[in-house]
Formats: sequence, C-alpha cells, structure tokens
Amino acid sequence: MKSIKEQLDPIFKPESIAIIGASSSPLKWGGRMLNRPVRTGYRGAIYPVNPNMSEISGFRSYRSILDIPKPVDLAIMTIPAHMTPHAIKECVEKGVKGVILITAGYSEIGEEGKAIEDEVAQIAREGGIRLVGPNCMGLWSSSVNLNLSFELAPRTGPISFISQSGTFGVFLSEIANSKGYGLSKFVSIGNQADLTAADYLEYLAEDEQTGVIVFYIEGFKDGRRFFELAKDVAKIKPILIFKAGQTEAGSRAAMSHTASLAGSDDIFDSACRQAGLIRTNEAVHAFDMADALTTQPLPPGRRVAILGSGGMGVVTADACASLGLEVPHLEIETVRLLQKTMPPHAPLPTNPIDFAGSARTANDEASVVEMLLGQDYIDGVISNVPINPIVWSYMTNPGKIPKLLLDATKLAIDGASHFASLPAKFNKPIITMRLRKSEHDIVADILKGAGIPIYDTPEECARSMFALAEYAEVRRRKS
Repeated sequence: MKSIKEQLDPIFKPESIAIIGASSSPLKWGGRMLNRPVRTGYRGAIYPVNPNMSEISGFRSYRSILDIPKPVDLAIMTIPAHMTPHAIKECVEKGVKGVILITAGYSEIGEEGKAIEDEVAQIAREGGIRLVGPNCMGLWSSSVNLNLSFELAPRTGPISFISQSGTFGVFLSEIANSKGYGLSKFVSIGNQADLTAADYLEYLAEDEQTGVIVFYIEGFKDGRRFFELAKDVAKIKPILIFKAGQTEAGSRAAMSHTASLAGSDDIFDSACRQAGLIRTNEAVHAFDMADALTTQPLPPGRRVAILGSGGMGVVTADACASLGLEVPHLEIETVRLLQKTMPPHAPLPTNPIDFAGSARTANDEASVVEMLLGQDYIDGVISNVPINPIVWSYMTNPGKIPKLLLDATKLAIDGASHFASLPAKFNKPIITMRLRKSEHDIVADILKGAGIPIYDTPEECARSMFALAEYAEVRRRKS
C-alpha cells in the first residue's frame, strides 16, 4: 500500500491538472478553477476539459480527460453532481491520482445526494484515486503555487490550514494573510467522502513545509483515528483547532452545511486535552497563536514579565491571568537592578514594568528585557515594540529631523538588533505589541525579520504566549 505522502503528493504537488467543466466565464466555477492557477503562477501543465469548446482562455480544450495526450496527476471537477460518477470512471481509466470535487449537491442535501456521493467515493477508492470534497472550494499549495481557492495567492509561510468550511475558510485565510501570516497549505475539505481530517493530519505531519497545523472543524468522519494520530503528531508539530457547532443551534447548522454530526462539546474538549491539541475560542485566534509557535522558542514555564505603558501593562496582566499564565512579583534584587535603568519618575519596577512615558531608546528597552529573561523565575516577556528613535525625534523635534536622522537611524538599528537577539540568547520567547504604527518603522522591520511576533492588542499577545506555554507542556508530557 502506498504511503500517505505518495497518495497525496499528486494533490498537493501535481505536475499537471485537468479542469473538468472548464469555462471561459470568470463568474463560473469552471472559469475560476482555470483562471486562478494561471493568474497566480501554477508551475505545472493545465488542461481544460469541456466537450462544447475547443479553446478556453488561450488553452486547447479537450472533449474528455481521455483525450489529453499526456499524463494528468490531478483533476478538478466543477460539473453537476449527477455527472460526476461517469467523470470519475474516466479519471480512473486515464490514471489520474487525485480529484478535487468542487461541486455541491451531495450528502449535505439529503439521501439522494448521499447516494451519488457514496457511488463517487467507491469508484475513486476502487480506482486508486484520492478524493478531496465534495462540496468544497479547492486548495492552495505553496509547493507548486497551485491556487484554486483565492482571487490572489496568499503569502507563503509555515502554517497549514485545514477547513471544513469553504467560504469561511477562505475568509479566515485572507484575514491571516492581511496580518502577514504565510500559508504553506490550505484545503477546503467539504463533506470528506474519501479524504478525512485525519488523512490531512497524517500527511501534514510529514510535510517539511508545514510548521504548525490549524483546523477549522464542524464534525468528524473518523474522530477516533484523528485523535490517535494527533497524539503522535503533537510530539513534533503544534496542532491548533477551532470547532464550530458547540451549541445545539450550531450543530444543526453544521449538519446542513457539510453533513457533519458535531457531537458533544465536553467530550471533544477532553479529547483535545488528552491528544495535546490546543483549542481556540474564536476562529481567527488560531493564526495569531500559530505565528508565535512558528517563530519563538518554547518557554520553560508559564511565568511572564510585562514591559510597557501603564494601561498596556494592566490589560496585558489581566489577559495573561485569565488564560492561566503567571505574572510573578519581581524579586528585590531584580528590582534594584532595573531601577538603575529606569527614569527617576518611573514607578517602582515590579511586574508589569512601566517607563512612565519617558524618552528612551530601543537599546534601553532591550536592556530591560535582557535583564528579565536572565532571571530563572521569568519564562518569557511581553513587551511593547521598542520606541523607534527616528519617530521619537520627529515627534519631539520636527524641525531638526535632518540633523537627528543619522544618529537616530543608528540607534534604531543597534537597539532593534539587540532586542531581536534575545530569544536565541536565552531560549525564551518575546512577544511584542505595537503601541503606535508608522509607515516606515525600521525597529518593527528588524523584529519581524528576526521572527519576533508583533500584535495589535494585549489580548493577542497573551493568547500567543499562552499557546507557547501550552505547547511546551504538551512536549514535556509526551517526551
């Protein structure tokens, strides 16, 4: 039997694709499935299939997939549901290895649709084809720049996202993209007639381009296998999951959406804890957490120091405590050391630590963070993004900015570089929050380049530190 990699590589890394039901209209699914990979740089061969057209968008169109003279790895179908059994049979005859069935009208609409879905899945299974969907919106794979799901290809990065919802999954991916998070893979899995959430989990566990796996799930077709696999996968990669259908109303919606039985939320929560999955309370939270998990070292514990303005410190402390993170009092010796670096009017540096709005450089803040990370009882730091002295100089002396620019730029680079070096030096994470944004912020650019996450709110910072602490505990339990 072929390994899961051998089975799914033709879907995620196809050398050629055929669009069965291709169209010249950009408003139809057959047009979208042709235009998106062309527009976003798919690196393989593309073969439109439509018996009524000889040419579509500059490509020769074939009456049948059997007429294509060269091998086809992956077929994408946009034809009506009742036509798909015959089309799948032709794919088997052609030697196609994978099929993405975009079409809806299967088990989610009732028994008649379920009968067609079962027939299609059986034909595919017996013919050695792995099937994505039906009732889905395709995928994105950075491996070959194959984009079937988005009008614009997303950023490439280490997060792989498996979504049971098509439209909502695309929406979440676009939010992640707007925040700067990159996707290695996205799959809209639909009804899971053949390939299930567990299959994708097994494949992504071996995928070198995937650092963190994110799931949006409404219900499982093979929950036991999924959680058994997750116990092993969580040893090597973080798994974040948001489950919809937590209430009776949500469960009803899930059944009509993707024919999924949502099941007991308490049982699901317990299964996640046992398997080492990190569950999120809101769908978009998973991507903020995934960003930190792909870039920062895991903390040795749950004790956090906070550096920032008074209000930021209070809110961040509340957010950390609500998630079960500790915000410990600083030991007297640490307080004495910090006082030497703090302005005279600043409050006593306890935790959180407040510069009290005084002028300081990025190096000043880096020195405080370095001192905190050096303490055995501090496992990670949440800080504001260090002040950019170029911006500070302009705010305080706008008429003198040409004279100050050279010195301020050097201060910015030196301070940001010092700050960015600290996670690796101490093997502890730093999470930052941007208090004010500027169009060209050299400090933020250096931090991002070094993999230090930058968030917009205290709650995002706390959730991301929580994810690091949670996954660190998962790794310790499973080692």
